[in-house]
Amino acid sequence: MNDVILKSSKQADLMRESGNLLSQVFVMLDSVVKPGISTMTVNNLVEQFIVEELKARPASKGQYGYEFVLNSSVNHVVCHGIPNESQILTDTDIVNFDITLEKNGFIADSSKMYVMPNASDEAKKLVTLTEQAMWQAIKLVKPGVRLGDIGHIISKLAHQNGYSVVREYCGHGIGEQMHEAPNVLHYGKPNTGLKLQSGMTFTIEPMINQGSARIKTKKDGWTVVTKDKKLSAQSEHTILVTDNGFEVLTLRPEEAHLLA
Repeated sequence: MNDVILKSSKQADLMRESGNLLSQVFVMLDSVVKPGISTMTVNNLVEQFIVEELKARPASKGQYGYEFVLNSSVNHVVCHGIPNESQILTDTDIVNFDITLEKNGFIADSSKMYVMPNASDEAKKLVTLTEQAMWQAIKLVKPGVRLGDIGHIISKLAHQNGYSVVREYCGHGIGEQMHEAPNVLHYGKPNTGLKLQSGMTFTIEPMINQGSARIKTKKDGWTVVTKDKKLSAQSEHTILVTDNGFEVLTLRPEEAHLLA
């Protein structure tokens, strides 16, 4: 990837608009994602909402030849799960919906875990820990902090709780392109790596496994699963580095208290 693209205040405003619209998609999904719904139905509802209600573009559709507007990663699927009409959510599942949205030329990227009502305590713990790891990393963000600090705090929390961190996939810069510099690894050494600067926009999106970090890609060329078939969880937001800290561009209303 090319050098990091620092966003102007006008570009940051456009990123902010895209992020706010994307947060509204998840608010809509909160009343929709329940046992008995298919992941393809969720995909179709999201496409309709983005296009018709938000007057925006689902940025994942057509990206790298992908046909759908979201990834639906259920249970031991780590990432890039393909929505399917025959994949019906059960009352014990956990599922990550990873969605991108473009408005006025700028893209936002976020994902959320949905925990079905009878999911196991172990599944709930994994999801909670993954969200905590993302938020601990987000709260470190400010000019001068290094990317190694971001990765280290995520992997430290995961390992302390007996989990593993997927190393093959990472966060990334984002703006007019889905994937810009820099890569944002979810492991690392403190005080190493690129220094953050005001105007940077990137995702933090740890994928944390219940068991081994080893993964494999299924024959469809997209779906990534844990090799040991144990659960995986992911949490993701798009972040803007400000002059003295950070702004979560894809913040959902339910999370506002986390920054109070």
